[in-house]
Amino acid sequence: MHGAVFLIEFGAITLALGLLGRLAGRLRFSPIPLYLLAGLAFGEGGLLPLGASEEFVAIGSEIGVILLLLMLGLEYTASDLVTNLKTQYPAGLVDMTFNALPGAIAALLMGWGPVAAVVLAGVTWISSSGVIAKVLGDLGRLGNRETPVILSILVLEDLAMAVYLPIITALLAGVGWAAGGLTLAIALGAAGLVLFIAVRFGRHISKFVSSDDPEKLLLVVLGLTILVAGLAQQLQVSAAVGAFLVGIALSGEVAENTHTLLSPLRDLFAAVFFVFFGLHTDPASIPPVLLPALLLAVVTACTKIATGYWAARRAGISVKGRWRAGGALVARGEFSIVIAGLAVTSGIEPRLGPLATAYVLILVIVGPLTARFVQPLAQRLFPQRAAVAVAAGAVPEPRAAEQSAQGDAKPDTKPGTEPDGKPDEKSAALDEHSR
Repeated sequence: MHGAVFLIEFGAITLALGLLGRLAGRLRFSPIPLYLLAGLAFGEGGLLPLGASEEFVAIGSEIGVILLLLMLGLEYTASDLVTNLKTQYPAGLVDMTFNALPGAIAALLMGWGPVAAVVLAGVTWISSSGVIAKVLGDLGRLGNRETPVILSILVLEDLAMAVYLPIITALLAGVGWAAGGLTLAIALGAAGLVLFIAVRFGRHISKFVSSDDPEKLLLVVLGLTILVAGLAQQLQVSAAVGAFLVGIALSGEVAENTHTLLSPLRDLFAAVFFVFFGLHTDPASIPPVLLPALLLAVVTACTKIATGYWAARRAGISVKGRWRAGGALVARGEFSIVIAGLAVTSGIEPRLGPLATAYVLILVIVGPLTARFVQPLAQRLFPQRAAVAVAAGAVPEPRAAEQSAQGDAKPDTKPGTEPDGKPDEKSAALDEHSR
C-alpha cells in the first residue's frame, strides 16, 4: 500500500511540474516561482501535504543540485575561468561588495547572528544564470556589446561558489576555525588543481570519458559526478562544488554531448529540488517576512543594476548598454535557493527559509522586467546624462535606419559571433543553457 501511495504522490508531483513548466513557457517566464509555489502547496501547512514520497523527493533534490552545478561547469572551459579571473576580478569584487553586504546587514539587523548573515549574503549576491540566459535569448541580446560583461560577472560568481559553499558548509556544521580553515584550504586546493589539470590535460580527460554510445557516456559522466560529489561532501567541501569541478574538467565534444544527454535529467531533478525547498517552508511563515523580503529585493535590485552599469562602463560600453547590463543581472533563482536550502537543512534560523523563498519569488519575476525596461526607463529619467555622453563621444550617435530597439549589437556580426564571424564560445554556451 505504501508503494502504491508513493507512486501516486510522485506521479502527481511530476505531472504537476510538467503542467506548470508548460504554463511558464507559454507565459515566457522562468518556471522557478511556480515550482516553489508547488512545494509550498505540497508541504506542511499546504493544500495537499505529502507523506510517502518525501524521502525520495529529498534524495532527488540532492541530485538536482549536483546536476545544476555539473551543467554549469560544462558551459565553461578552464581557460575561460582563468581569463575572467585575471581580467574581470574588479567587477567581481564590486559585485560581491554591492550585493552581499545588504543581505549580511539585513540578517544582523534582524538579530539572526553572523552565520545566518553569511548565508543571506550569498542569497542576495548570486544572480540566476539560468533565468538571465533565458531572458537574454528571448530579448535577442546574445550578440550585444554588453553581453560579455554580463557573462564575465556570472562566471566570476560561479567560480566564487567553489570557495563560498565550503565556507558556509563548515559554518553550518559548527566546526572550529582550524577545521574551517582546513576545509577552505582543501576547497581552494581542489579548485586550483582541477583548473590546472583541465588546462594542461583537459583533452586527455575528455578522451578517457568519451564514448560514441550515449548510454555509456551518460553512465560514466553521471557516475563520476556523483562519486566526486560524495567525496567532496565527505571532506566537508560541498557536493555541489565537486560536481562543478567535474564539469570544468570536461571539454570539447564530450562536454557538448554530455550537456545534451543530461539536460532533461537536470531539468527534472532541479524541479524536484525547488519543490523540496518549498516543502520545508510553511506558507504561514511567509507573510511575517514579506516586508523585509520586499525591501531587500528593492535594495539588491538597485545594487545589481549599479554593478552591471559600473562593469559595463569599465568595459567602454555605451550608456544604453550599461543600463541593459545592470537590468539583466537583477534576477535571483536557483543558487540563492541552493544556499538557503543548506541553511534550512541545518536549522540555524527558522525565518531564513521563508524570507529566501519570498525574496527569490519577487526577483525571479521582477528580473525579466528589469532586463526589458530599465534602459528605456533610465533614458527617460536621465535624458541629460545620455546627451552629455553622446556629446563627449562616449556613445556613438545612433543611425536610425540601422539601430534597432535593442541597440549596441556588434556591427556586421550575427548574434553570438565575434567581429571576424567566428562563434563566440561564451555566447554560444549561454544560448545553449537558455534552451
